Amino acid sequence: MDDARSYRVECQMPRASGRGGRNVGFMENLTTLGSALSYPVLFTDRLRLAVAAYLARFKGSSREHTESDLRCYLSWCAERGLDPLAAQRPHLELYIRWMQEIRRFKPSTVSRRFSVAAGFYRTCVLDGVLEHSPAEHVRRPPVPAESPTLGFTHLQFEALLTAARDSATPCDFALVAMLGLLGLRIFEATSADIADLGEEHGHRVLRVCGKGIKIVLVPLPPAVSRAIDRAVASRARGPILLNIRGTRMDRHAATRRLHRLAEAAGIQVARVHPHMLRHTYVTTMLDAGADLRDVQIAARHADPRTTMRYDNSRELHQTGENLQVS
Repeated sequence: MDDARSYRVECQMPRASGRGGRNVGFMENLTTLGSALSYPVLFTDRLRLAVAAYLARFKGSSREHTESDLRCYLSWCAERGLDPLAAQRPHLELYIRWMQEIRRFKPSTVSRRFSVAAGFYRTCVLDGVLEHSPAEHVRRPPVPAESPTLGFTHLQFEALLTAARDSATPCDFALVAMLGLLGLRIFEATSADIADLGEEHGHRVLRVCGKGIKIVLVPLPPAVSRAIDRAVASRARGPILLNIRGTRMDRHAATRRLHRLAEAAGIQVARVHPHMLRHTYVTTMLDAGADLRDVQIAARHADPRTTMRYDNSRELHQTGENLQVS
């Protein structure tokens, strides 16, 4: 049982390697996956090939996160002595109930992790490994139309910017500026290197590697450019954002820095995390009257429904504040 427990803990964390957490050599991870699943389900060559074929459809951080979610499903199967390739529809229904009632995951997490399992089986059908997908007729868990994340208010964001600007750690201001004024995802900000800075048509830009290794050139507003210059100082190479040990900052170090900055700014929130700043970036544009399509492009959302979830969350939050005032 110890093997199952250690595997269950491992499946909670995405595997990160390479520059900025990009996943390289995921076939090696499948070997580790195989040894972990030797209890009590043998990780057969057939299953290993099916997993590799599914993960090969993704790139960069998307593959990293998909692998993490798939590990959790395979771990669930292993704990119950179930061969994933022999699973039936009731097993998938039980997996959803386990996530909802035992693990108490948020609806969005349940939906995402089930979608990964369903995608795995869909690929198995395409590749002729299975005749039909056991997830085909499983009822998908509903996801709220609004985003569960709330960003900072305008006053809170101003206070956070001021605290970051006054911080003795130069990278604090760059971190808040890149997330809150540029709208970068946390892995995009932490993976950015000094070599990614450049100029395009007379404008200073940052080369950003987004989801699925999509490369975009993001123009830098003067405030963000100054914050980055302050963080880089006299360095000619290496990551833009450094932790207190002088190495590349990761999302965990970024979360700790934001928590300390929020305390210094006197911001009272239950839990500070980097995505709150990206949420603030989107909602600030919507509050300023920007068109939903323009916000989608600026936030680099592939699906407009993602941007609409931010908008619905903003309207719901504003409605709640108005009811409290009245």
